Amino acid sequence: MRSSLLLAAAPLVLLCGCATAPAPTATVARGEPGITSPYGRFLAGEAALNEGRSADASKYFEQARAATDGDALVSERAFTAALLAGDIDKAAALAPNGDQDAEVAKRLGKLVIAVKDMADGKGKDAYALLAGDQIAFPHKAAAALLAPWAAAQAGDVENSIVRPEVRGDRIVDYFGQLGQALLFERAKRYGEAETDYKAAMGGVARTETATIAYGAFLERRGRRAEAQAIYDASLAQEPSSVAVKAARARVVAGKAPPPAPTIRQGAALALLTPAAIMTSAKQTQFALAYLRLALKLDPERDEAWVMLGDVMSAASDNTSARQAYAMVKPGSLEFSTAQAKLAWTYQNAGDKETALKLARTAAATGGDEGRLTLADLLRADEKFAESAEILTTLIHDSKTPDWRLLYARGVAYQRTGHWPEAEADLKAALAAQPDEPELLNYLGYSWIDRGEHLKEAMAMVEKAVGSDPRSGAMVDSLGWAYYRLGDYPKATEKLEEAVELDAGDPEINNHLGDAYWKVGRRDEAVFQWRRVLTLQPDDKIKADAERKIASNAGPDGPTQKLAEH
Repeated sequence: MRSSLLLAAAPLVLLCGCATAPAPTATVARGEPGITSPYGRFLAGEAALNEGRSADASKYFEQARAATDGDALVSERAFTAALLAGDIDKAAALAPNGDQDAEVAKRLGKLVIAVKDMADGKGKDAYALLAGDQIAFPHKAAAALLAPWAAAQAGDVENSIVRPEVRGDRIVDYFGQLGQALLFERAKRYGEAETDYKAAMGGVARTETATIAYGAFLERRGRRAEAQAIYDASLAQEPSSVAVKAARARVVAGKAPPPAPTIRQGAALALLTPAAIMTSAKQTQFALAYLRLALKLDPERDEAWVMLGDVMSAASDNTSARQAYAMVKPGSLEFSTAQAKLAWTYQNAGDKETALKLARTAAATGGDEGRLTLADLLRADEKFAESAEILTTLIHDSKTPDWRLLYARGVAYQRTGHWPEAEADLKAALAAQPDEPELLNYLGYSWIDRGEHLKEAMAMVEKAVGSDPRSGAMVDSLGWAYYRLGDYPKATEKLEEAVELDAGDPEINNHLGDAYWKVGRRDEAVFQWRRVLTLQPDDKIKADAERKIASNAGPDGPTQKLAEH
């Protein structure tokens, strides 16, 4: 089976876990009909929180809290929901600090209060909370990265340039050094700032963030040629970086350098690192909390809005995701990305017309991501010819085309019947990425399905399955290879395994029906073909299954082992 291009909704877990729920009382809370008790509102809040509907959860918990005289558990949940909904002022007012409150909740509460203090210009109060060991695991890294900026806001220059440290945390070490560089620059200690920038640039973990920060520093110091050299070196390694390309274009055009970040902007930037770490660790609510705090400090930070949209989209909260993506300003570097992601929220909800309209708008801005999103959406809507045209433009604009572009165009060509062009693209992509399971499987399956290069195709699919043995699509390809080679018992074995891995795929079920027919299990074959019709197959698979059922003659195909073409 040809698996789709590599393009989850996971329920959110509670930030602040406690063991018991408040006992229901006779008090009737005001609000929606059908939810009349504090306990009912508590349960409604729990459901909303776990479904990612933070604003609804905040409302329910606040109503339950008012009706239970500030029950500790309800108050803790109300704090969590307010924070995740972005109401930082309310969250700070509800921050847990009692003896019955969980320690992890109290640590997060202190972090929230510190951010609110910084938003209110109270750097000294914020630093008192952030410094030392008051805020420990799991929020120690966030507190450590934020503390120097609080010190700077308080006018404490010496503590502002102390490099953050969390034992064994290399992420804090690296991004703490970048933050220290910015604060050295703020203190007009330019030599020490440059030392930090160079250290961040010199390691194996050099990031786009470091490149942009050091280049901007050089621009502000009037060293444009050096800045351009930094950008050129970065683009040689990662030519698709939108941010670095924009920075280089600014230097070449002789435009003014970007100003150094303000204290609140720097503090917000510091919180994006732990937000990204929590996102990658699938600690979704922690990530959301940090993003909300960052946006309290800097509501104009577009990359934070994009990240927030991603978190809400992953939680299947399309409304909140769309609101976040819509906050990104036209003309910003993130606008095309935000519009592309916004389009996918509509596509995934079945509104293909709106999705394509947004994608075309994003593509018109000239950004590669916008054009790629449009190509992907067109492919998803089976408009393969137009998708291939856009991908061709992207490939021609690239000095060294990304293998994924070649792969995507190869798929589009294959689906429009242009097999020679498809085969050329898939081979070129595989030459650039010879161990990529998706590529091995797609080209191998295509050859198998066409009865071409069967031995080579079999080896490719076996390699793909070895890399991802839990992929129903790849095991299906292997089973179909055995089928096309005439080894029907082995094909049946593998195709049964593929159906176990991906029971709802119509193509895999159709293949299994064919294999059953070939080994004489004809009632089971007809059952499989009938099952295919219940799985929303595409027109080609549907017609094939219907023909086999109606004719009672079984699948077309070889009865003898095929020769290698």
